[in-house]
Amino acid sequence: MTPAQGGSNPGFARGRRLRSTPALRRLTAQTRVAPADLVLPVFVKEGISEPVPIGSMPGVVQHTTDSLRKAAHEAAEAGIGGLVLFGIPAEKDEAGSQADAADGIVNVALRELRADLGDELVLIADLCLCEYTSHGHCGLVTPAGVVDNDPTLDRYASVAIAQAEAGAHVIAPSGMMDGQVAAIRRALDSRAFTETPILAYAAKYASGFYGPFREAAEGAPQFGDRSTYQMDPPNADEALREVAQDLAEGADAVMVKPALPYLDIVTRVADAVDVPVSAYQVSGEYAMVEAAAANGWIDRERAILETLTAIRRAGAGQVLTYWAVEAARLLTR
Repeated sequence: MTPAQGGSNPGFARGRRLRSTPALRRLTAQTRVAPADLVLPVFVKEGISEPVPIGSMPGVVQHTTDSLRKAAHEAAEAGIGGLVLFGIPAEKDEAGSQADAADGIVNVALRELRADLGDELVLIADLCLCEYTSHGHCGLVTPAGVVDNDPTLDRYASVAIAQAEAGAHVIAPSGMMDGQVAAIRRALDSRAFTETPILAYAAKYASGFYGPFREAAEGAPQFGDRSTYQMDPPNADEALREVAQDLAEGADAVMVKPALPYLDIVTRVADAVDVPVSAYQVSGEYAMVEAAAANGWIDRERAILETLTAIRRAGAGQVLTYWAVEAARLLTR
């Protein structure tokens, strides 16, 4: 055996030395995922008497307010970091008026969860209009069918105040309207919510991985698509500009969405900023793993933890994932 092949050369590097036992692998792991890093997206629907399963997302449901409270307690017991809430109202209109109504479904749910849990879980209110509008777009629409950016900002400001008043710890605008963070920050500050942070969906791509979410949130556009306001998938430098703009407007943390198809963006953003960076493991990512596992093609639990590790390894401090509670239990068993 030659020295190049190893032989008795004491200086020959062997990576396998540090992989030989589970304990060694744990000791030398460079990336760790903890339950507190995980945020569970949840859907709460008005006018239902029991949870409604979502066909394209096995294990995920549209909650009643009561079942959501139970799920929130289970999430807290599992030790995850928080919840992000999405609402499906019984009635929709062109302005998405239920988004900021005091008796709107998310605002009711926020009040109940805050009363139940206090500060035990971080309650993040997704702020968008797509689930609330009759046309399914993320903002107000002109007669010509164009999403009207600046009037939409006034709606976002009103929704932010309603969510903060209802008990949201964090406001998370996801509509990708230009200037949305500045409008929300001004509105919150004007109503003495200066301590309420904004987690901006700063780099949200017009992705093909959102399909199951649109079933879950009942918010698919009735015409056109969202490519004029969400980011174009080929663009990376643009993500850094969007992040920089949101931070300049007052964002306290930023998000990249989706996660796995955009790990390069997660890394570039994490390298560029000194605020918390989240990544959203979206519905299509979840559905693909679940479908492959159901067919016996992959080891489901290994795939779940591997994808979460990859997102953390890319630089995300927090991961929004529909597996948050299950993953937390896997990590601590």
